[in-house]
Amino acid sequence: MYSRLKIFTGNSNPKLAHEVAKIAGIPLGDIEVFKFSNDNTFVKLNENVRGADVFVIQPTCRPVNDNVMELLIMVDAIRRSSAQRITCVMPYFGYARSDKKDQNGVPISAKLIANLLTTAGADRIIAMDLHSDQIQGFFDIPVDHLYSMPIFSRYFHNHLDLSNAVVVSPDTGGTARARALAQRLKCGLAIGDKRRSGNDGNAEILNIIGDVKGKTAILYDDIIDSGGSLTKMAKVLQKNGAQKIYAACCHGVLSSKSIKNLDNSPIEKLFISNSIPLTKESEKCDKIVQLSIAEMMATAIKKIHIEESLSTLFR
Repeated sequence: MYSRLKIFTGNSNPKLAHEVAKIAGIPLGDIEVFKFSNDNTFVKLNENVRGADVFVIQPTCRPVNDNVMELLIMVDAIRRSSAQRITCVMPYFGYARSDKKDQNGVPISAKLIANLLTTAGADRIIAMDLHSDQIQGFFDIPVDHLYSMPIFSRYFHNHLDLSNAVVVSPDTGGTARARALAQRLKCGLAIGDKRRSGNDGNAEILNIIGDVKGKTAILYDDIIDSGGSLTKMAKVLQKNGAQKIYAACCHGVLSSKSIKNLDNSPIEKLFISNSIPLTKESEKCDKIVQLSIAEMMATAIKKIHIEESLSTLFR
């Protein structure tokens, strides 16, 4: 049944790829991906993929441009080796926040990346927690959009006291995401009224809509980058009487001063997925708890290979 299923990975998150392959029971394919001294990326397949159903696991995280180029060149190499179908497994989609022309003179980089992947030869995309649903429409090929929410929901049910909990969206844009988690956890919902000012993108929290006094607040977002907005929101929640504050984000970009911001915040634990590998600094932070998406990815790969529905992954 799975004799023609092959899984390859680049250098962006090999630990996740090995975990996915182990759970799927499919050995990782033999591929060389490295840079020449002139900074050009080189890819060479060391096994036959003719007629195979190939899945390439490559989140386009930091260094984003290097990992994007690795993925494009891997797809091209696999296409030129006569694979039957190529699926790009991108748990984290770099440039996802550049999804609209919100000021003069700027590109829509997420659309450009979608075009490049299709041109390179990708037949299908598996993504997780895209920054906006509209990104699916940027592709002219099928996109399976998975959500980490069931993973977080299951963990919170098993490890947190939810008897007096409230899920908090850091801004109005994430309300639907936070509401869906609140429904799964059978708890209340609160929303942060946030404004960004200037070219630096700094956010100001103006108000909290909803009751958080004396409650366990779970801040829920798709991405934590510098952590500035999330930690500011945590401090506002604390001022408004929240008893305990947790945060959960699928993608832990954790750039610049994120660990310092997290350490200096009232957030007790930050729950993130392993869509992006931890940095050496973030590995030392005892506030960070990483949950694995490997089982969900392995299940999705095998179901797509045998043309089964993915609906069970959303329950």
